[in-house]
Amino acid sequence: MYKGLLTAILLTLSLTAQEDRKTIIFFGDSITAGYGLSKEQAFPALIASSFKEEGLNCEILNAGLSGETSAGGLSRIDWILRKPVDVFVLELGANDGLRGLPLESTKSNLQKIIDKVKVQNPDVALVIAGMMVPPNLGNEYTKEFQEIFPDLARANDAMLIPFLLDGVAGNQDLNLADGIHPNVEGHKIVAKNIFSVIKKASRF
Repeated sequence: MYKGLLTAILLTLSLTAQEDRKTIIFFGDSITAGYGLSKEQAFPALIASSFKEEGLNCEILNAGLSGETSAGGLSRIDWILRKPVDVFVLELGANDGLRGLPLESTKSNLQKIIDKVKVQNPDVALVIAGMMVPPNLGNEYTKEFQEIFPDLARANDAMLIPFLLDGVAGNQDLNLADGIHPNVEGHKIVAKNIFSVIKKASRF
């Protein structure tokens, strides 16, 4: 009798742990992927470590792909959404801007990605990572590009990270030799800067 009762208790605890577990997907480009580094050194993995240190139960999936554009992200999002998600962090658009692609298309693609996420996961918490582009494409393009992310956040009741690379971009000590992608120390700063946002979105 006691053996059966113990088994039932352990099963209940296991089910409760699974129910309390949050799934967080970071969907982005080379910044999310940790270009030039291992996946373990990229900021999503560092955030996972921070959750673990606080005793918070979550599964973090790094769905970053180097060179990804908003159109590329839209083409693969259905495959990513085969797994239910509690928090979806969208980090795309920078490659569109660097290539000077039409901003209307970028914004439309990002909105379509968000729409697909919402349909599959109605209770999902959305986090949008803002990015910036160099001013070589003109002040108007640069300004309108930067406005895409807060506009999307407002329209979709999403939490906004104003600039993912705040405190990292432009600092040669925190980036690889290409001056674009964060190095190990740069990713540590990104993770530290945005952890509180991701934690709040996770609703622990």
